[in-house]
Formats: sequence, structure tokens, C-alpha cells
Amino acid sequence: MGNYPKFGGRELSDKVAILVQRVRAMEDELEEEFNRRRNQFNYRLERGRAVFEQDVRRHHEAMKQSLSSYLSDARPLVVLTAPVIYAMIIPFVLLDVFITIYQAVCFPIYRIEKVKRRNFITFDRKHLSYLNGLEKLNCMYCSYGNGLLAYAVEIAGRTEKHWCPIKHAKRMEGRHAHYHEFVEFGDAEGFQRTKKALHDATK
Repeated sequence: MGNYPKFGGRELSDKVAILVQRVRAMEDELEEEFNRRRNQFNYRLERGRAVFEQDVRRHHEAMKQSLSSYLSDARPLVVLTAPVIYAMIIPFVLLDVFITIYQAVCFPIYRIEKVKRRNFITFDRKHLSYLNGLEKLNCMYCSYGNGLLAYAVEIAGRTEKHWCPIKHAKRMEGRHAHYHEFVEFGDAEGFQRTKKALHDATK
């Protein structure tokens, strides 16, 4: 995630480095399990798109709930909330536009590696034939919203890594992937070393 030196002008502590390696090993193991399940559900990835066998696609079509049945099963209060949830598309699109412009303008100046939007936002669920039209729309909306927020978090995380790589005094939920590299709260010397290292690396 960018060509930065290790913070504080030194390598991460052995214990932290070992824990990070364990987490990454578990992530690799989790991805292997996902691959195993892909085989279990008879699909493969071709150019990033999931492809099912023909008999599986027919089974999926048979499992699809009709749109009329889907709507009739919905509770009235759920239907009434539809304008509220879909109105969130406005701040989502604004966030998408502004944060993309921000990194396009600022990251080259800060010499931060840009975040690839396509690595966070994908619309592959629309290819599932057991979803009706409205379910596909809802899945695309959720994919966009959650993918966009993850994309924004990564941009913000790289920005924080560049300008203020200091851990918080208390434990925070939802920490981004770069947080473990930050200097400890209260480590003034470490922060000054980090600031100098970042400055030297981005001259």
C-alpha cells in the first residue's frame, strides 16, 4: 500500500509482526475455503465473472420467487421505508465523486499509491438467476453502498497513514488495514522519526 518506510524508523516489533503474519495466513486460509465452496456450488470464475453449469442455472431459475409473490410477502412498513433507503444513493454518489476526485488530485502530490475502485465495488450478484429483478436491484445497491464505503475507508486510511500515523489511546472498532503500522499513542519520538521518514520518502 504505497512505498513507505516502516514507521518510527525501525521494523515493527517482533510480536506485532508475528501477529500480522498470522492474520494474513488466516485470510489466505479463508480464501482457500471460499475457493472450495465455489467448487461445491458448481461455479467457476472466468474473467472475474461467476459461471454456473447449465443444469445448475436451470435449478436456480426454478428456485426464483416471482416479483408479484415477493412484493405480496413484504410487510407494509418495509415497503414504506423504500424511499428512505433508496434516497441514500444521493450521498453515496456524492461521496463516490468527491473521494475519487480527492485521491486523483492529492495522492500524486502526496506520492501515495492510488486505491483501485474496481477492487472494492463489484456487481456480480446480478448474474444469479435465482434472484428476481427487484432482488437483483437490491443486491446491486448493497454491493455499491458497502463497496463504496470500503473504498472510501481505504483512501482515508492511506491518507491517515501519510499525515497522522498515531494509534488512538483507546481501542477503536473498524480499524483499517494500515492501523497496526502506526506509532503508539504518546510516543513523541517515534512520531517525529516517522514524520521525518515520510518526508524523506516523498521528496
